[in-house]
Amino acid sequence: MKVITVKQPGGAKQLQFVEHGKPTPKDGELLIKVEAAAVNRTDIINRESSSGYLNNPILGVEVAGVVEEAGPGAKTAVGTRVMGLVNGGGYAEYAVMPDERGMEIPENLSFEEAAAIPEVFLTAYQTLFWIGQLRPNESVLIHAGGSGVGTAAIQLAKQIGKANVITTAGSNEKLDFCESLGADVCINYKEQSIDEEVLNATKNQGVDLILDFIGASYWNKNLASIKVDGRWVLIGILGGAEIEKFNLMDVIGKRVQLTGTLLTPRSDEYKTALTTEFYSKTLELFANNKLRPIVDRIFSLNEAQQAHEHMENNKNIGKIILKVN
Repeated sequence: MKVITVKQPGGAKQLQFVEHGKPTPKDGELLIKVEAAAVNRTDIINRESSSGYLNNPILGVEVAGVVEEAGPGAKTAVGTRVMGLVNGGGYAEYAVMPDERGMEIPENLSFEEAAAIPEVFLTAYQTLFWIGQLRPNESVLIHAGGSGVGTAAIQLAKQIGKANVITTAGSNEKLDFCESLGADVCINYKEQSIDEEVLNATKNQGVDLILDFIGASYWNKNLASIKVDGRWVLIGILGGAEIEKFNLMDVIGKRVQLTGTLLTPRSDEYKTALTTEFYSKTLELFANNKLRPIVDRIFSLNEAQQAHEHMENNKNIGKIILKVN
């Protein structure tokens, strides 16, 4: 089968389109004939380090496709259209997936749309509700609103959380799109002061919850924007990992709960529990088009280099998809 692997650590040009052996499903696993896979920041990190994921040399952590074979103990029927997280190996014509992580694709969604769901919607659901404990009528600040996770989080915060959503992005095009998804306040971080706009929108109280993809460069802005007893979930470091100067009393004084998290390294058991709850809460919303996966661009599998470069240029609104078959 054809797959994408990394020749050596480095830029997108190190991605190679090669032949590889077809995987065999083990106990409780499904063999998926992959129709579409999605590009994620974790793929770029793994490409740059060539560490792979769980010792899998093939990039990709989420796919959509058709069950071709079910291993012993797997309950999903052959021929079922499924989407879900894989333990690496997604940039390929075939991939194996734990049976309990496979979500049947609603009839109204294409494979490309379905591939845009698992990683970003599960991450958004986890950070908003499992970690962030978002409650109705609370306020949430979602940075990078035009990103894959951002577009998912805005929708989930409105449709399930019934929250007041404030989001940031770097272009009016992205902000207009965020507004169309339900964001109540949209801030252009290149032209406006984030913390001033947040405080204006919250009557100087600050937000109850922050979903932070940015990290170091937004540290002071986030501290100024968060409410006393607020929750702050750190899920990315696009703006750097090291803060030169900060006073821990700023965190203590506001009694801020700061939690760092990543979904990809979590255990199979954690991902299964998260997938099960997420699917039960969102299936009807996807089927009724109240939640929708946002696809920015579709590339063919052998165009993985261009897909990675497109993500690294930060021009995308929503997900970047690789069409496999």
